[in-house]
Amino acid sequence: MPIELPEFDNNIRAAVRAFWGSRESARIKQVESGKADQGERASVTAGKNMDGFLAIVQQLVVANGLPDAQVQVSRKLLTLPGYFRPTKVWDVVVIHEGRLVAALEFKSQVGPSFGNNFNNRAEEAIGTAHDIWVAFREGAFGESPAPFVGWMMMLEDCDKSRSPVKETCHNFPMFPEFRGASYAERYNLLCKKLMQEKLYSSAALLLSSRSAGKTGKCTELSELTSIRSFFAGFAARVAVEAARE
Repeated sequence: MPIELPEFDNNIRAAVRAFWGSRESARIKQVESGKADQGERASVTAGKNMDGFLAIVQQLVVANGLPDAQVQVSRKLLTLPGYFRPTKVWDVVVIHEGRLVAALEFKSQVGPSFGNNFNNRAEEAIGTAHDIWVAFREGAFGESPAPFVGWMMMLEDCDKSRSPVKETCHNFPMFPEFRGASYAERYNLLCKKLMQEKLYSSAALLLSSRSAGKTGKCTELSELTSIRSFFAGFAARVAVEAARE
């Protein structure tokens, strides 16, 4: 059956507006309470910033034939077994008739600090993927087909994330594609390589500036790592599961 992406562009813009709106609301609330965190942390501790993307997941599950699937977004239901560690809490888990259909991670990064955060996000993404696939190989999810495992990054589009970054590696040369690459380009390379190495079924990078809280405007660096490709792959996996019925 063909995949369905209803009102996709409008829904993505709404999710981007919600992302920035949630950050600002959380910041204002903490300032008014007199208990504001330092720096940008005041905008992320509410934990609701990516809810617009979770809503798209829920919509696509229904639109592509699995209205009875369990789309888990409550933290206590998001735990999946790991192989190198006992469990991992995902951002969204989709289960249908006891089969794991999808496990998704929705991450974001806003300046001013991009350097250390990029390395941490990369290490986390690589380790998480390796852990779930070994767990799958070892039968942690029964005899179901391979799930859709997805990773998405929402990155602030600004001068600092777009500017070339100088990097030194004294003992051996780094791969040439990283030389002078901005943090936006590094994330794009990360997404491509995560898919190339089959660590994720799909990985996406979405960039938006703070002004997108009003417009929902966002940009991408390649079709391969686009948000449409990401959700199209997810919808296709849902449709395959629906076709089993």
